[in-house]
Amino acid sequence: KAPRYLKEMEPPLSAPHGIEISDITCDSFRVSWDILPYDIHRITHYFIDLNKKGGQKENKFKHRDVPTKLVAKAVALPMMVRGHWFLSPRTEYTLAVQTAIKRSDGEYTVSGWSETLSFCTGDYAMEQVRQLQVKAEGIAGRMLPLQVFYRNQTPEYFQYVREKWGSVMLPSLKDQSGSHGSPISGTLHGVFFSCNTEFNTGHPPNDSPYGRWRLTVPAGHLFHEGTNLYFADFYCMYSAYHYVVLVLSPQGSQGDVFCNKRLPLLDPQDNPFLTRGEKGGYWHAQDLILEVLFTDPVPLGLGQLAEISGHQLMSLSTANAKKDPSCKVCNISGGR
Repeated sequence: KAPRYLKEMEPPLSAPHGIEISDITCDSFRVSWDILPYDIHRITHYFIDLNKKGGQKENKFKHRDVPTKLVAKAVALPMMVRGHWFLSPRTEYTLAVQTAIKRSDGEYTVSGWSETLSFCTGDYAMEQVRQLQVKAEGIAGRMLPLQVFYRNQTPEYFQYVREKWGSVMLPSLKDQSGSHGSPISGTLHGVFFSCNTEFNTGHPPNDSPYGRWRLTVPAGHLFHEGTNLYFADFYCMYSAYHYVVLVLSPQGSQGDVFCNKRLPLLDPQDNPFLTRGEKGGYWHAQDLILEVLFTDPVPLGLGQLAEISGHQLMSLSTANAKKDPSCKVCNISGGR
């Protein structure tokens, strides 16, 4: 055993440098840094300080030997960080690290802090979207028949489509509504349609949150053998209603290529959300509000435009709507 005076003469731990963050997902990342040869065998623990950017002040150790963040036993680098943090997808974080030696009295001798790095977590991967799909399947309910997809908008919108876009509805960028980690928010272009029907009439409802004018398109014009159907999202907005977003993409189109790598492909004749029969006939889930994003331009001539008789229920609008993070029905554990 080394004499005490030799121990006290040991040089201090050097602060970690050359930090690199890699393999970032929606709820994990790897971190590594350079350690001087003399320190490698002395270090027993790593201290990691992780904060949401722009959130609370950086929660660095208030006292040199009182950790307020993750204390991890020293392992070979790069080190995987996940689970402890309940990391949120699409969120910017700052990270700094410190190395430490656990002393015989249970306290720590620590290095200085490294530089602080910033990074952003990723979108939900296919694994998390499938978890949402399983949750949605649990409440989809029985299937009801439908005949048309419909899109409600203001008269000004349809006038603009006629005058500026040659009577063709062009795909627009999906907004940030729904799950925070959704891989289609702010990335996929499409034209939104609804397809839910009234339980007692079998027809679309008379009310709409989006406008008094409605284009109805026969279901077979959009949902046919030449289109692929994908599950994209499941969410609620602090209410009893739950929404499912599906994507319809013409096979081989730009939208189809995008979705193929990121979203679960659904069997068009056998899924609990939206189906078509071999001999015609279309059905939708009764207990969900379905939003269908069609990823190619849609000519007005494919359907019929008419004014509806009901009210404009703004409370049901999903434009940039935030998902309820506390809902037990539509939230998943991976990537909060």
